Amino acid sequence: MAATAAQRRMHAQIAANTRWAMEPDRSAATQAARDARLAKFEAEVDPDGDLNPTVRRERAIALRRAHMQRLALRSSRKRAAA
Repeated sequence: MAATAAQRRMHAQIAANTRWAMEPDRSAATQAARDARLAKFEAEVDPDGDLNPTVRRERAIALRRAHMQRLALRSSRKRAAA
């Protein structure tokens, strides 16, 4: 018998909670992913690598912030429509 969507979600939540219960430093566990995501934004703001690293980092952080705001706006619109 195939699991329902709710059962699959519950299995995923159990797995996530089990993993985080065993992780001594959650921030360190996700640091590589955060670094990779910021590197993607840095490549977007300075594809040729011409900017000063400090300026490139500041612009990448601003672009990441704008990205998160777009996601929040989209989520807000979806919730309002529901």
